[in-house]
Amino acid sequence: MQLRHQILALAILPLVLTITLITAFTTWQSSTLAESSISTFERNMLRAKETELLNLTNLALSAIKDVYEKADANDESAKEQVKQILTSLDYGQDGYFFVYDYDGNSIVHPRQSFRPGRNWLALVDPDGDQVIANLIAKAKEGGGLHQYKWEKPSSGVMADKLSFAAGLDKWHWMIGTGVYLDDVFAQTATAKADLKKSIRRTFVIVTLISVPSVLLVFVTCMWITFHERRMADGKLKLLTQRIIDTQEEERARLARELHDGVSQNLVGVRYSFDLASRKVKAGAADADAAIDRGIDALNDAIKEVRELSHELRPRMLDDLGLTAALTSLGSHFEQRTGIPVSVEPLGYDSLKPEANTALYRIAQEALANVERHASASRVRIRIWSTKGRVRMAISDNGNGFTKKTDAASANYSGGLGLRNMQERMAHFRGILLIQTDESGTTLTAMFPKSANATTKPPKAA
Repeated sequence: MQLRHQILALAILPLVLTITLITAFTTWQSSTLAESSISTFERNMLRAKETELLNLTNLALSAIKDVYEKADANDESAKEQVKQILTSLDYGQDGYFFVYDYDGNSIVHPRQSFRPGRNWLALVDPDGDQVIANLIAKAKEGGGLHQYKWEKPSSGVMADKLSFAAGLDKWHWMIGTGVYLDDVFAQTATAKADLKKSIRRTFVIVTLISVPSVLLVFVTCMWITFHERRMADGKLKLLTQRIIDTQEEERARLARELHDGVSQNLVGVRYSFDLASRKVKAGAADADAAIDRGIDALNDAIKEVRELSHELRPRMLDDLGLTAALTSLGSHFEQRTGIPVSVEPLGYDSLKPEANTALYRIAQEALANVERHASASRVRIRIWSTKGRVRMAISDNGNGFTKKTDAASANYSGGLGLRNMQERMAHFRGILLIQTDESGTTLTAMFPKSANATTKPPKAA
């Protein structure tokens, strides 16, 4: 996977995952809350039905109380009167009272006339529940509720029914009434259906919001990626061209130095030794002086080569370290320009070799700028550490820069300018600061801790 694809994936995938998790959590929470509310609603409805059954049963018992209390166990006239009262106490289309004796014989059943006079103790509903036997058991216990399936009179289909059974122990009768629960379950089912619709609606809304958001982020990331890539390509082209220009300028400078310095000195050496050779062959007395002049010219050529080698890569930087290399650089600068340079190592953490090279090149370029532009009479180079971060400051007492454009256009040694110095620091994620006014210029290079090596140089005395 390419880097831009990785960046795009890192931008999109967390967003998609977050939206998915939020949607799932919201859906789960909404479903849980709704299920809890529906369950509470169903329980409240059942409690209301139970209260209603208890009140109806008490109403029926109150209606037959006088007759039942005055009659004895075998009073058939009283029993017949109670039958008539309970038969007439039906309520609504599906509300009625029923009576069975403790043996399971049906005594009163207003909605199903075929049941009285027959024994239904062994009757079971579609779920296998022994309906009459369980109702009689509840009556013998002093009264209670029992749920079962029974044919609903108004529709003729089996439905869930909740009944309350009470006992008339003197006559060994069970009296009961019940309500059908299909309306409760229908309301619950409607609520669940509404819940599903609400969840689907919420999911659609979240999808309509999240999908465009993801697409917007995707398009934005793609645009930023392509824009940054175009900018990076442009900067890379500029940097490549600047490197090529710098290389050509450096080659031209080396060619001039070799032609004007080393080459001329070597030609002088050749002529000196040719002259000495002719004088030796002729037996002239001043042949030794000609040879000495050739040797002096050869020493000058060697010195020129050493200076060029030192400018390209000072061995002292690798062998003795940054402080010694900067001191040598300052000495050569002072000898060449007459501007005194003081190097002050104030105790600093050891840097990586490439960081040492970057500081040396920055100092080299800064001194070249002082020589060409600053008209300074002294230069000060300080190196120290602050909280483990190495700093180098190069200050002079020259005329400074009057405009930012002057600083931006100032070229340092070998054609490398301020931007090249900043790029050297940016490579290590460091900072290059310039403070300038009419009293002089201070250039400060600030490295992060990541540029430090594992060992430290000895502290300066």
